[in-house]
Amino acid sequence: MSFTVYPALDIRNGRVVRLLQGDYARETQYGDDVLARAQAFADTGAQWMHLVDLDAAKAGGYTLAPLLREIVDNTGLKVQTGGGVRSRDDVARILEAGASRVVVGSLAVRESEAVIGWLQAFGSDRITIALDTRQDEQGAWRLPVHGWTETAALTLDELAVRFAKAGMRHLLCTDIARDGMLSGPNMSLYAHLRTLVPQVEVQVSGGARNAADVAQAKAAGCGGIVLGKALLEGHLSLAEALAC
Repeated sequence: MSFTVYPALDIRNGRVVRLLQGDYARETQYGDDVLARAQAFADTGAQWMHLVDLDAAKAGGYTLAPLLREIVDNTGLKVQTGGGVRSRDDVARILEAGASRVVVGSLAVRESEAVIGWLQAFGSDRITIALDTRQDEQGAWRLPVHGWTETAALTLDELAVRFAKAGMRHLLCTDIARDGMLSGPNMSLYAHLRTLVPQVEVQVSGGARNAADVAQAKAAGCGGIVLGKALLEGHLSLAEALAC
């Protein structure tokens, strides 16, 4: 299985930002030079990037199509992107705008049957299922939805297996407790997923802070790692991450 480093940019109101544990009230801004940052990723040797529309994640209706097209045309990067994907038409429109892969998150939890249909319609290599998870007191991995304020009936394990049986190839899983905390990824979670759905390329997300974390994710057999805050704040250079 190949391993991909995904430098990530989260966009809100045209600016690069990071939210602490997904909280819109705890935002740090990093400027509005999105295209320049994407170009720098490409110049450093990245082949992919991860682009998130935070405005759409909250309100629906992906808004970054013009920016996405600009990034793809100018940098040559392959882009995995999402935020606010609510319908099959949204997926088609984002792919037409130049995305190599569309990230489907909350709807994958709320309407899994519809999203399974999209996997089959567009192909499993064009969609990344994103499942944000939090461990409960009994040790089960739950799936908070609606801005992480409610919890879905199905567990992470149940939904991951359901999607894997339907042909899912790419699973982006974020441990909410680690998101933006620079405390290291929860490698026990990813080891569990690798055992549970061994045919799926699991992307590590949340907590990465240094080259050792990247190397650990690769050694665990994961399909890739998404790097946000660690790159933005200089804890890790993209060149270091790619060297892993």
